[in-house]
Amino acid sequence: MTFKTFAFAAAAAAITATAGAADTYFEQGRTLDSGDVLELGLITADGAGVLEIYDFHTGQQGRLLGTERLKAGANTNVRVNTGLPVNRDVIAVVNIDGQIAASKSFDVQ
Repeated sequence: MTFKTFAFAAAAAAITATAGAADTYFEQGRTLDSGDVLELGLITADGAGVLEIYDFHTGQQGRLLGTERLKAGANTNVRVNTGLPVNRDVIAVVNIDGQIAASKSFDVQ
């Protein structure tokens, strides 16, 4: 294998690895149990960041209710303490390096 062929193969592998790792997402369905601790289960993040939970009962992002730090990769059993009972819909936002990487609204029951 020539150096040029090797360099091309290495570049292609790096691009493929980056594309495969470019997913930040929530595994949890659309429903959360009400309470002062919201359990969001598994969240996968591209990089270290912060999960932010906002009031969403009007269909628009409202007051910040709580936050939780996330590490890069799989974050299991993610829980956010809001300090007060939440019984209205919320939106969860994953913020990585000041950018929204993912968001998802939840019905709180």
